[in-house]
Amino acid sequence: MGKTVSLLLTTYNNEDVIQRTLNSIEKQDYPDIEICVADSCSTDNTISIIEKFREMSKYKIVIKSKKDGGIYEGLNNAYKLSSGDYIQVMNDEFVSTDAVSKLVHAIKESEENYPEKETLGSHSDLVYAEDGKLVRYWKMGQGTIMSGWMPAHPTLMLKREVYERYGEYNTSYTCSADYEFVVRIFKDGGILGYVPEVLVSMYYGGTSNSTLGSYMVSVREGTQALWRNGVHPAIWITGLRIIRVALQFMKR
Repeated sequence: MGKTVSLLLTTYNNEDVIQRTLNSIEKQDYPDIEICVADSCSTDNTISIIEKFREMSKYKIVIKSKKDGGIYEGLNNAYKLSSGDYIQVMNDEFVSTDAVSKLVHAIKESEENYPEKETLGSHSDLVYAEDGKLVRYWKMGQGTIMSGWMPAHPTLMLKREVYERYGEYNTSYTCSADYEFVVRIFKDGGILGYVPEVLVSMYYGGTSNSTLGSYMVSVREGTQALWRNGVHPAIWITGLRIIRVALQFMKR
């Protein structure tokens, strides 16, 4: 029997993009997907779009509408709705029909190639897109937390036991709970399978990079995340992260 993949969606008045996200999921060739939607009491047509989609989708859809305190609490709520063996956040758009299949394969391949290590999940490259146009390409590669590297959160597929062992997103962070989550998981080892190609198109303007102010908050919170998890030298690692981001933005 195959592994079930749970895709976590958080929504709040997303009628402009939710159909694109759902359509990209529906086109996947992976047979066993459940879509877990935590909606924060949307007042537009988001819920009706999802309900209409559920009527025709080949996949199981679980949805709960409950006011939350932001995206990270919403992700925790979506996780609580899930039952899959693998978990992935999907608030953006898959760019190929075999994206989920490739991420699952990368996990299995990593387990076979590195039996002495613990494979926690997989990830890939991604692009930022705005109004259907490419804004920035991000080649993630492999690395370590100490080198300032982190996997692209919108492409990160993790085993369910990762959440069971390390816990959920820390909602005390406003911009960097995803980074703190990654630091918490990978600070003591563990590896990811890597798909060296773009599998996800991220809607431009995420929580941590929508404005210069939010980016600076993410830098501060990211440094705190390193300190609180005992990863040092935190300021040096943050500097390496900033350099990595700058180098990505210099690429054309």
